[in-house]
Amino acid sequence: MAIIIAVTSLLVSHYLVKDLSNEERNKMETWAEALRVLSHADESTDLSLVLNVMQSNNTIPVVVMNAEGKVTDYRNIELNAKTRVDSLAYLVKYGRKLYQDGRYIKIYMGDSAKVKDYQLVCFDESILLKRLSSYPYWQLGIVMIFVVVAIFALLSSKKAEQNKVWVGLSKETAHQLGTPISSLMAWVEILKENHPEDDLIPEMDKDVKRLERIAERFSKIGSLPEPKEGSMNEVLEHVIDYMDRRTSNKVEMIRDFPAENVIVRMNSSLFEWVIENLCKNAVDAMEGKGRLLLTLKAESNRVIIEVTDNGKGIRKRDIKNVFTPGFTTKQRGWGLGLSLARRIVEDYHKGRIFVKSSEVGKGTTFRIEMPR
Repeated sequence: MAIIIAVTSLLVSHYLVKDLSNEERNKMETWAEALRVLSHADESTDLSLVLNVMQSNNTIPVVVMNAEGKVTDYRNIELNAKTRVDSLAYLVKYGRKLYQDGRYIKIYMGDSAKVKDYQLVCFDESILLKRLSSYPYWQLGIVMIFVVVAIFALLSSKKAEQNKVWVGLSKETAHQLGTPISSLMAWVEILKENHPEDDLIPEMDKDVKRLERIAERFSKIGSLPEPKEGSMNEVLEHVIDYMDRRTSNKVEMIRDFPAENVIVRMNSSLFEWVIENLCKNAVDAMEGKGRLLLTLKAESNRVIIEVTDNGKGIRKRDIKNVFTPGFTTKQRGWGLGLSLARRIVEDYHKGRIFVKSSEVGKGTTFRIEMPR
């Protein structure tokens, strides 16, 4: 609707400008005729009428030139400090430009149309006409800015609404997990008392604690957890240990960490989730067989983590959508993992996460950059 209004306004203004331009040309024809009459004035000529016509033009710039190209008169042309130094040359140049643009009226000073016996009344558009000509384009520009702002606002509103949905879903998941996890913890304690020598119960206890940690992570989505200084090396080691016990022996986990601890302000629990999510996606992409490389680099102002696999890779057209909520290439999955990972890295830790490189059939590298 805004574009339709703007285009309609542009058309109406165009016709108004055209009518005003024709009216100004008619005025200049009358002014040129008055100039011709004034040059042939005698005792019977009504000079008051001619002078009134001549003086009525207070808006249209005029340059009068003779057949030899010399300026004989001008009106409504403001000469500034720069043009006043050589005003005659400026007026000649201005008049010739108007002549080349076809904005002139030829008047013959004698009774017959002799070749050299004429003057050129060169005239420009008035200030009002120039402003009216440019007004529709300003208006169209303002409307386009309004349309862009409106689209941006709608996209931001949609994104905010999506974020609320995912946050609500995460918190509800944490709430629903709370009761069965508490029950499982109690059953594990009973099993420990009744079967203290059973080797499987400690493993069950680890899995229950793992569930408790997962529920804690979901509950923190949507809030701003307090970051604390922690070792990024330890976070990555925890993830590798966890993945090692739960993936195929055909998946080779490779570490490339510096010898000293890399200390970063972060929420360790949530950040583990991010790395874990990237590792799980990598294992899925390798279909349980391949090499998974975790790289940690420390620079003066940032920390870089890279997760590289030699799996099936991501198609170029899908790379821009991998962090979009709901997007997934798996047959089973909600497409929330990378979306939440990006939220944790960028919103909570003020870092960046992106696909550094990916090639179909060769593998993918995800990169995380964190402020140090």
